[in-house]
Amino acid sequence: MDLKGLGYLISTISVLFLGVVAWPAPDEPQWKAWAVAIGMATSILGMGVRFLSHRKDRRDIQRAARDQPPNKD
Repeated sequence: MDLKGLGYLISTISVLFLGVVAWPAPDEPQWKAWAVAIGMATSILGMGVRFLSHRKDRRDIQRAARDQPPNKD
């Protein structure tokens, strides 16, 4: 895992901790639990997409350095 990957992993863990703290009490409206869960999921998904994009960019740079045409992925 490279440094960016580690950063995304740390950010994912922080989202989980913040979600635990923000989780509504049983007497609070149910929509708050949905909002926290959806917010956590979309944040983690976004970090995953950015990590995959970073990996693709890295492969493209390495491929260009070897003068190879890019794959159509």
